[in-house]
Amino acid sequence: MNITEHAGEPQPFPQFPKVRPPLPQAYLSLYESEYLENRASGSLANKTARMLESWMHAKVRQTAAKLSEEILEIGAGTLNHIPWERGNLRYDIVEPFRKLFENSANLKLVRHVYSDIKEIPKERRYDRILSVAVLEHMVDLPSVVALSGLHLHQHGVFCAGIPSEGAWLWEMAWRYGTGTSFRRRTGLDYAMMMHHEHLNTAAEIETCIRYFFHDVSIKRFPLRLLPLSLYTFLHAIKVHKQRCTRFIELREHTATAKANSITNF
Repeated sequence: MNITEHAGEPQPFPQFPKVRPPLPQAYLSLYESEYLENRASGSLANKTARMLESWMHAKVRQTAAKLSEEILEIGAGTLNHIPWERGNLRYDIVEPFRKLFENSANLKLVRHVYSDIKEIPKERRYDRILSVAVLEHMVDLPSVVALSGLHLHQHGVFCAGIPSEGAWLWEMAWRYGTGTSFRRRTGLDYAMMMHHEHLNTAAEIETCIRYFFHDVSIKRFPLRLLPLSLYTFLHAIKVHKQRCTRFIELREHTATAKANSITNF
């Protein structure tokens, strides 16, 4: 498609890509160890959080339609979701932080490892594309959802478990749970870490998924009202392929125009 066709066309989700707030040096020095502790071992607060997160893993598992599936997990982390899946799976992952999974016993069950969803061959299609506690971290969330849509089979499913970021109960939970434990260990305010990591609210994620999919259903835990929930589960089918394609074309046009302006400066 000729790039000039995009001239003057407004792009959906102008707030993306977002800029991740930088962390002060005091946080950077312990960032990696804290990240690993949060995802794999850690304090009682971290262990309790992971126990509650099992609701998201269970919901994602329930979307399996057959025993033999092509699956892509976005942000696979420590590969802790794989044991929830059963059957003859062809399991690919997107995960840039290799230290999270390189020593996992579940790595042998992974077919392909990608550090970015853009690395996946354009012709590859999946029955399910899933994520657990990942979409809230994405700098360019709409691009990830649009590319996911393009990699789904016609009757494929996109599903995601996310913290109910922006909800009252969720904020109370991390401030007085994980946040208290973090301050006790480090003397630092956990809010700084959360603002660095969690860029997208549950409402933004829902809006984004609804834009690229015709049929989206939502469940929340423990109560169905967003302000009184800790976690949200989104199940999306009937991808809007034209919107996905158009959005990625616009993104590529923007990137090309920016590169050209720098070159011509």
